[in-house]
Amino acid sequence: MTIANNIENPTKGSSLKAKDKIDWREIFFKYLFLGSAALGILSLITIGYFIFREGYAAFEHSGITGIVLGTDWLPPALYGIAPMIVASIVSTAGAVVLGVPIGVLTAIFIAEVAPKRLADIIRPMIELLAGIPSVVYGFFGLVIIVPLIQDIFQVPAGNTVLAGIIVLAVMILPTVITVSETSIRAVPRTYKEGSLALGASHMFTIFKLLVPAARSGIMTGVILGVARALGETMAIIMVMGNSPAMPEGLLDSARTLTANIAIEMSYATGIHASALYATGIVLLVFIMMLNAALLYLNRERAR
Repeated sequence: MTIANNIENPTKGSSLKAKDKIDWREIFFKYLFLGSAALGILSLITIGYFIFREGYAAFEHSGITGIVLGTDWLPPALYGIAPMIVASIVSTAGAVVLGVPIGVLTAIFIAEVAPKRLADIIRPMIELLAGIPSVVYGFFGLVIIVPLIQDIFQVPAGNTVLAGIIVLAVMILPTVITVSETSIRAVPRTYKEGSLALGASHMFTIFKLLVPAARSGIMTGVILGVARALGETMAIIMVMGNSPAMPEGLLDSARTLTANIAIEMSYATGIHASALYATGIVLLVFIMMLNAALLYLNRERAR
């Protein structure tokens, strides 16, 4: 009976063999991707564990409130990092306020307004900005922006929070522009064609249709820009003055969390070194909370 069925359906036996055959390539890539994701999560857990382990002694010595809310950084006695937190928040917020609108408008210009030949010239130049090392941005700020602020505002030194804001705003531009432009270009062309066919102007279509449709990608660019600004060290050290005192205005010298770690880690020992690790803990928690808040807002507005 089986032989007769095989004779009547000659393809049945081959199809059964094909189903029984194991696709080792599929299995390999499945576990390769799984391993890559697990490695990323494991790396984050390892880094977090190491930093928390090294910084625990400082929290035990001064307490969480003593470190986070303390306003005096005077090792080896006082380890208050509130001035650094304020400087980090102000410089990052100022860079976002200054850089994000310019970045989004530039992305719109490249994606929707500029002629193709001009866009093909501007796009590689923007991408080239992303590859410039931080120290070069620091030199630019030190040679151009710092003396300019000193001359315009008649202050003793131009190494101020304002100089840090300007440098960070320039540094986040490539990320914001590139991600925003890609998101705008990813919006289906039928959206634009339908809007124009209904009589809407080009600018109305851009700002009322394309930009809202690309909001998720634009917010991703903003999040990456915020992370870049918060984590920047070398350029900030060169232009911001590095004073551990609480800044009272944009024309005061200040020190960010990252700059505090980079400046003193080379010679710190004991509780002093642990306090620098505690600074890293505060920075890590702050970045995670900020990113989580931005992602939540992005998800809520997308509904």
